[in-house]
Amino acid sequence: MGKNEKLVAIKGMNDILPPDSAMWEWFESKVRDLMGRFAYRNIRTPIVEPTALFVRGLGEVTDIVEKEMYSFEDKLNGEHLTLRPEGTAGVVRSVVENNLLYDGGKRLFYIGQMFRHERPQRGRYRQFHQVGVEALGFAGPELDAEVILLAHQLWKELGIDGVRLELNSLGQPAERKAHRDALIAYFEQHTDVMDEEAKRRMHSNPLRVLDTKNPAMQAMVNAAPQLLDFLGDASKAHLKTVQDILDANGVVWSVNPRLVRGMDYYNLTVFEFITDKLGSQGTICGGGRYDYLIEEIGGKPAPAVGWGMGIERVLELIKELNIQWQRPSIDAYAILPDASLLPQAMRVMQVLRSAGIRVQMHGAATAEGMGSMKSQFKKADASGAHCALIFGGDEMQRGMITVKQLRDGAGAQAEYAIENVANWAELLRA
Repeated sequence: MGKNEKLVAIKGMNDILPPDSAMWEWFESKVRDLMGRFAYRNIRTPIVEPTALFVRGLGEVTDIVEKEMYSFEDKLNGEHLTLRPEGTAGVVRSVVENNLLYDGGKRLFYIGQMFRHERPQRGRYRQFHQVGVEALGFAGPELDAEVILLAHQLWKELGIDGVRLELNSLGQPAERKAHRDALIAYFEQHTDVMDEEAKRRMHSNPLRVLDTKNPAMQAMVNAAPQLLDFLGDASKAHLKTVQDILDANGVVWSVNPRLVRGMDYYNLTVFEFITDKLGSQGTICGGGRYDYLIEEIGGKPAPAVGWGMGIERVLELIKELNIQWQRPSIDAYAILPDASLLPQAMRVMQVLRSAGIRVQMHGAATAEGMGSMKSQFKKADASGAHCALIFGGDEMQRGMITVKQLRDGAGAQAEYAIENVANWAELLRA
């Protein structure tokens, strides 16, 4: 590659640019506010983790481990490392490593990048972003319901409707083993309609066969033994309590007996929030209970439940539904007819910014000067500012600046004393 050849981003790893980045900030502020009201605290884990963490935590025969992880050997020390493909395993690793459960359960949330080597398409990228919640150290079904209610509340606060909630229970290991044996026996009788992928998984991970998208297999899969029929009383009671809490809060749900999750670590409650507005990428949030992962990663046995939410898909849905979101605005745009006035004008702007006023300064496009007043006013109006600060030479000699209203229809303007800038700053707030 020549040294002057244009470099571009990796396919499926996208820049997030203004004004779209403002939408991300708006979404993240909604998330952080809601997490605070539910008493969930932020955790930030490394993007790179030991490969063994995901092999052990997600399962060797999952699509993620087999096909999608960005794994490499560190040339400096030979360590096998992976860009995190999901958030839960890293959070659990951190909780175990730092002994966070020593004084009781923890409610945590994260926001960050994940990486999977997939074919990029709408709502599915090689670098993507997730919000996730993890409630660790709590065994009761009320925590399953709580994390579902948290996601449901977020849809309300974002203005998203038409999202359906599907539930299922994966039971406990002994129940799953009985179901697994029945599934394998059933699949062995129907290999004639199974594709090669299903045949390969039939013995290693038969639950994933149920998740097939192959139309030729749907009738066979629909008639397969259902895990719900193998659940004991305790597992049934756990799911029933979750359903009762959701009912009490007016949350509509349905049981999907074929619902499984892509990772091996789930047990008992699993769930997905699904929209029909994004085509094949309809799952915008999914999760469930994972009571055995903490021990699997080397910690003392402890229960946990959580979910992950794809930010790109949620933002796509917001656009699809034409939901109005709060765009960033500025209070004032500074207009300077003469560059020689910059030192004093910028001192005034700093005082205003210190008082909480959002001020945008006009910047010279060339070294020749600040540009005409007409062009500066056009940019001031296009900026969306509430008013313009006009730093005229004559006015500034008198210790004054002119404030011109840009959004009141009449263009009213008045002079204010620079020495009293902190006192009249509030007048500029949009």
